Amino acid sequence: MKEAVVSGGAPKAIGPYSQGIQATGLIFVSGQIPLDPGTGTMVPGGIAEQTVRVLESIAGVLAAAGAGMESVAKTTVFLTDMDNFAAMNRVYASYFPGVAPARSTIEVSRLPKDALVEIEAIAIAHR
Repeated sequence: MKEAVVSGGAPKAIGPYSQGIQATGLIFVSGQIPLDPGTGTMVPGGIAEQTVRVLESIAGVLAAAGAGMESVAKTTVFLTDMDNFAAMNRVYASYFPGVAPARSTIEVSRLPKDALVEIEAIAIAHR
């Protein structure tokens, strides 16, 4: 069985996908880009600001499913420029102070709305 996870703490889906899915003890968080959930517009700033917004959106989806960032078991980070890795990583590390999740980081040619970063997550459900 699967159930959609919907959060006001993350931007509304801009396509045919759910913000997250909770299924069989796991929460799958769709790739989040740095959109302000209130306005639907890109947050101003560079990679650090965009990474904060993306991780806050992930936290919002997880909260709506009754979980937190400590529940994240795996992430995939998409960057449009691997030169942004160190700055993204500094912000990312601040969201995972305990046991960090497994992670893949991939450089891509372009992301939706020309975002600099997109992150998706898989977390362990607590319900």
